[in-house]
Amino acid sequence: MELFLITFLLLGIAFAGIAIKIWAKKGGEFSGTCASQSPFLNKENETCSYCGKLPSEQNCKVTNPSHN
Repeated sequence: MELFLITFLLLGIAFAGIAIKIWAKKGGEFSGTCASQSPFLNKENETCSYCGKLPSEQNCKVTNPSHN
């Protein structure tokens, strides 16, 4: 029983940390949202599959990202 309480407590702290990070960020947006722009994942310098951003560009081309 003690293990379940510790597990739920740690999960609650993790969710609270993520919620605080989203709340504290301007507009609730994480920086670097184009995962395909990681040099570890994109070794051939391809554009982002979501927004079309080139690896040399800083900001995502999608102004209002929604995953609908």
